[in-house]
Amino acid sequence: MHIVDGALSNPVVIGGAVLAVGGIAMGLRKLPMEKIPAAGVLSATFFVASLIHVPIGPSSVHLIMNGLAGLVLGWAAFPALFVGLLLQAVFFGFGGVTVLGVNTVNIALPAVIVYYACLRGVRSPSAVAAAIWGGVGGGLAIALTTGTVAIALALSVEEFLPAAKLVFFAHIPVMIIEALLSAAAVFLARKVKPELFGALTVLHGAKGGIQ
Repeated sequence: MHIVDGALSNPVVIGGAVLAVGGIAMGLRKLPMEKIPAAGVLSATFFVASLIHVPIGPSSVHLIMNGLAGLVLGWAAFPALFVGLLLQAVFFGFGGVTVLGVNTVNIALPAVIVYYACLRGVRSPSAVAAAIWGGVGGGLAIALTTGTVAIALALSVEEFLPAAKLVFFAHIPVMIIEALLSAAAVFLARKVKPELFGALTVLHGAKGGIQ
C-alpha cells in the first residue's frame, strides 16, 4: 500500500505532507506517557508486518495492522505509523521520502477513523463483543486505506483508477486476515490489560451499576 516516489503530482505530495504534519502534531499532543510503550510496539508491529509482501497478479499485498494501532492509540497512530514508514523508506526503499506524508495520511487517517467508529464497541463490558468490534475495525482500516490510496492516485492521474480498483480487490484477503488478527488481539488485551482501550473504567462502571 506504499505509493512510490514520482507517482503523484506535486500538489498531492505537498498536500499530503501538510496533512501528515498536522496529524503527527495532534498525535504527539494526545499521546500520554503511559501509552508510549504501546506506540513503540505497534510501530514495530507495522514495520515488520508490512515488510512481508505476497505477490497477487501484477501487484503485491501485505499486512498493515493500522486498525489495531488506531484502536489503541487514536490520533497517536499518526506519529507511530510515521516512524515505521520513515524507517522502511530509509532502510528498504519502500514507498519513498517525497511521498512519506501521503503514505502516512493514507495509513494513519483510517486508523483514526476506526478509533472513533469502533472504540465504543471495543470498550463493551463483553470481551466477545469487544473482539467483534476489534475485527470490524481491523478490516475497516484496510478498506479505508485502499480508498485513501485510490484518492491520492486519482487526484494525480486519472489513469491510475483501474490500478486503484485492483488494489482494493487484491486486499480483500488482507481485510479478512487483519479482521481476525485484530479481533484476537482485542480479545486477549481485554482479558489481560483492559485499560489499554480505556475499558477498565467502563467495566468498573458497569459493575457499579449492577450493584
